[in-house]
Amino acid sequence: MHRFYLVFLLTALPLFLMSQSRPRALGVPFGVMPTGTNNAITDVTGVKVGHLTLIKGKNIRTGVTAILPTGEDMYQRKVPAAIYLGNGYGKLAGYSQVKELGELETPIVLTNTLSVATATDALITHCLEAPGNENVGSVNAVVGETNDGFLNDIRGRHVKEKHVLEAIAQASPGPVAEGNVGAGTGTSCFGWKGGIGTSSRKLPASLGGYTVGVLVQTNFGGVLQIAGVQVGQALGSYYFKGALESHADGSCMIIVATDAPVGPRNLERIAKRAMLGLARTGGIASNGSGDYVVAFSTANENRIVAGEDREREIRELRNGAMSPLFLATIEATEEAIVNSLFAAETMTGKDGHTREALPVDRVMGLLRKQGVIVKGGRK
Repeated sequence: MHRFYLVFLLTALPLFLMSQSRPRALGVPFGVMPTGTNNAITDVTGVKVGHLTLIKGKNIRTGVTAILPTGEDMYQRKVPAAIYLGNGYGKLAGYSQVKELGELETPIVLTNTLSVATATDALITHCLEAPGNENVGSVNAVVGETNDGFLNDIRGRHVKEKHVLEAIAQASPGPVAEGNVGAGTGTSCFGWKGGIGTSSRKLPASLGGYTVGVLVQTNFGGVLQIAGVQVGQALGSYYFKGALESHADGSCMIIVATDAPVGPRNLERIAKRAMLGLARTGGIASNGSGDYVVAFSTANENRIVAGEDREREIRELRNGAMSPLFLATIEATEEAIVNSLFAAETMTGKDGHTREALPVDRVMGLLRKQGVIVKGGRK
């Protein structure tokens, strides 16, 4: 009998298809800063995203999401980067070298917990095969994960190197698919179906006009809040309800991109603020949650170029100019997480386990009752 995978390569989608289920289009407010054109991490120039969604039979519900900071080989022109550990119960690969050098030299790949090694192998292959890297003998691959074992046969380790390479190859700019796609295919969030979410913020010209974009892989818990409304409590799904912990542990991978000229130290300060955005949604970074933030800057003048002179000139924002970027990160992280919930659909997977979609109609009713909905929706 032939075995086959139902594989979806999801990259850019028409914006009108995305906006139908996005909470902002329904009038849900998220802070005070305007979004970028697509309200996605790809609003940061040069950033691309590719998903590979892997579904087979009744038990396989997983995938890969690749984030490419630039449209060229990164090993020869690295980007400044930082990683912040909100809670370290996770298997993030590549942390120590980014921490030590403040550089990112590969795309970022997100997948499930037991596929980190496979994704690392794939990123090494991707780097070694790139033109100009014929003599490369050390690669620091950055791979993040969350555990999708409730819906997915995670022990089967169904993600293969070819799937990771396909996600990288298919990555594109523009609108980004959300919900049950890529690394978010089998994830859960606040007791409902989680997934991939993204959002962005655009600073006004008077503050530099920079863009901050965020992408999340949501698989964590707590007591869901949306626009300040206690949604989880009202819907009867939250941590400690019935003395169960199943809605708290998990993980959240958060990727923050900006085109602002900032170095590793201030990128780590930006990354810390992403955890404040997670907190706004009711996440608690529980004991068993791996909450990691990877932040990078695509500012061309600060790229780390192979073979450059011993000394180099860089341009960086001063500390006093960082606060608008902090706010942008907080708002975009909060919205990206909620976007992942609104986009996700009910899924049945391993052993017949089902994770229901967030009941959007009921949520919107609660938000209207509290008077937080903006009439006519928002950009």
